[in-house]
Amino acid sequence: MDRFKALQTFLDVAKSESLSSVARSEGVTPAMVGRRIDQLEEQLGVKLFKRSTRKITLTPEGAAFFEDVRNIMNELRAAEESLSVGAKSATGRLIVSAPTAFGRKHIAPHLPAFTAAHPNLSVTLLLSERLVDLKNERVDLAVRIADLKNADLIASKLARNHRVVVASPEYIKRSGKPMVLADLAKHHCLVTATEAGLADSWTFREPADTKDAKASKAENAAAKNITVKVSGNLQCNDGEVLTRWAHAGQGLAWRSAWEVSEEIERGRLIEVLPKFAAPGNDIFAVYPDRKFLPAKVRVFIDFLKKTFGDPPYWEKQKK
Repeated sequence: MDRFKALQTFLDVAKSESLSSVARSEGVTPAMVGRRIDQLEEQLGVKLFKRSTRKITLTPEGAAFFEDVRNIMNELRAAEESLSVGAKSATGRLIVSAPTAFGRKHIAPHLPAFTAAHPNLSVTLLLSERLVDLKNERVDLAVRIADLKNADLIASKLARNHRVVVASPEYIKRSGKPMVLADLAKHHCLVTATEAGLADSWTFREPADTKDAKASKAENAAAKNITVKVSGNLQCNDGEVLTRWAHAGQGLAWRSAWEVSEEIERGRLIEVLPKFAAPGNDIFAVYPDRKFLPAKVRVFIDFLKKTFGDPPYWEKQKK
């Protein structure tokens, strides 16, 4: 056990580049942490760190050792947790990262029910737009809304997602309701602003026969996505602001169904161009590529899938 403690200390110091921060987190002295590193270096016969008065950094040998130790410790931790089979055996602390708006609306409200069902688990929910590094940060699972193509991560689909165009009843009464995609050019569109510029291209899927409302699912599935350039005099990098502007009658907004389904159901927003709605980036749980999936991660993924449902509960009012 002392050897494993030394290896975990090595990983912690390498990540923080500080003996003091590791010592504070453990409630011990920096000298004690330093002695563990000294003993590990003596056992290995190689210097793992370069030390100065300001910080501590890995040597080339230490950097190579870090990759191997990190993988070994991850595998060991996952193997230990995988021995716990079933919901009742999920224990410890589960750290989950999620996008801010989705986490507030569709994850945080359900966590009390999850912890009630799994009293031996505590959950830390981190809401941010930052993509956490699941292999280097102490995060067990991340919820992401994206077209995932990263082979370094395992992804489990939690729910489908698509975008809808919405506007307030007041705006529709004042400016009319778009019936075809070409009508968007006549309307004020509320556009997302990004660091790369304006996201002023909205994606739709035109049915195989737009005149036939009874077109088969196979025909609609075979339809191609089309992109429409839109414009307006209000832009923002915060999706919630765009939705609020839509509520206030300032124009059309292109939002994910999970964001605005409640407002549509209550009549505060009206969906337009519904037959042109295209599938969007789906909602996934992602976690590091491990041989063993910890029980706490497995039961949380199963819980979210069951809670969201298929179709997800935020779409159930649509027939």
